[in-house]
Amino acid sequence: MNITESQIWDRLKTVIDPELKLDIVSLGLIYQVTVTPIQTKAGEEPFVHILLTLTTPGCPLSAVFEEKIKEALDSLTGLDAYKNTEIELTFDPPWIPDMMSEEARAELNV
Repeated sequence: MNITESQIWDRLKTVIDPELKLDIVSLGLIYQVTVTPIQTKAGEEPFVHILLTLTTPGCPLSAVFEEKIKEALDSLTGLDAYKNTEIELTFDPPWIPDMMSEEARAELNV
């Protein structure tokens, strides 16, 4: 298993919120990333767990983000993102604009 959390974070930075036009990491939508080994018939494989939030509980983009995240991660050699990635949606704690990076807040004038 050669996939690192740093690689996952880097890939997540390529996932752009279609409404705000900024990446989901800068927006503060990713709370946690973990990579753990799992045993499969093929041997040891990486399993990725991502804790994701949305700007509001009623945001319709959860399915869009899930697909875009798996698409971004699937390009990592050694990870079958569609099989070995779990994206958990949470609103605890609720997202607030202070969770954005300084650059994202400046871009959105927040």
